[in-house]
Amino acid sequence: MLLTGLFAANTFGQASTEPAKRPAAHAAEVVSNPPEARVVHPMELQIALERAGFSPGLIDGKPGAKTVAALRQWSVTTGNIDPAATHGLTVEQLPGLDIPDGPTTRYIVRTDDLQSVTGPPLTDWNEKARLPRLGYFTLGDALAEKFHTKVDTLIALNPGVSIDNISAGTSIVVPNVSELPPFPRPAKLLVNLENKQIRLLDESGKTIGLINCSIAKDKEKRPSGSATVISSATNPNYTFDPAVWPDVHNVTRKLTINPGPRNPVGMAWVGLSLPGYGMHGTPRPADIGKTGSHGCFRLANWDAIRLAKAIRIGLTVEFE
Repeated sequence: MLLTGLFAANTFGQASTEPAKRPAAHAAEVVSNPPEARVVHPMELQIALERAGFSPGLIDGKPGAKTVAALRQWSVTTGNIDPAATHGLTVEQLPGLDIPDGPTTRYIVRTDDLQSVTGPPLTDWNEKARLPRLGYFTLGDALAEKFHTKVDTLIALNPGVSIDNISAGTSIVVPNVSELPPFPRPAKLLVNLENKQIRLLDESGKTIGLINCSIAKDKEKRPSGSATVISSATNPNYTFDPAVWPDVHNVTRKLTINPGPRNPVGMAWVGLSLPGYGMHGTPRPADIGKTGSHGCFRLANWDAIRLAKAIRIGLTVEFE
């Protein structure tokens, strides 16, 4: 399915199975723009970059700073000319990228999607510790994360549909994000604290993957030098230690917070040799790079899972 137009306020979500119609053109113009030079939709570009291991941020059809950074880094890595813009690029300008068959597809909502919702976020840590699993806040929240996007994108793609109140068996339009290839195994991780990016490097120092992250809000808690990976886990639990949360006054002992996508460390944890530091998922993927953490490096859950599966114990992590 191809979306006509760009994702602007007046066109966003207007899905169509027909290709965008070209205006009438003179013969010379047709020759200069042959039909095979297909323009890549912005959402297709984002999906293609993510499949290549260069995170463009949320898949929303609105390429911003994260998408531009991913495109530039991918271009540097592959040796292709760095395109000046994310709009109007053709398949021929992006050799080597796996361009999907259209930016959107249909998805049938499943019973387990509905069962993954456990309700609104809790603020009391004692109450969080009593939950058997920290699931999604709403159905829209669950579906948005499944397709690496945000609820607003799903609403725009499905006008007239109440995303939080649909039943199993309902067909909706979603970003065309199929199962992602694994990250290539890096020889080293390089964390850029200024750009809030984690780069996966090969033996020669070439960037083979790029992930966006949030870093410590307090500059004094941002690490320097290097560390090593000492652990890796998917679907982890979380130990709440009141000693490192001085703003919490009603917890007097350590609490175990059960696993789930809205667990404080999300769906994956990569522990570092720096005590208390790690790279992990987050309950709020839309905030990646925008809000600060207590010290760890927050990633979108889908990036955290891919990273946890790609790294090895003992891997070097450098900070710059």
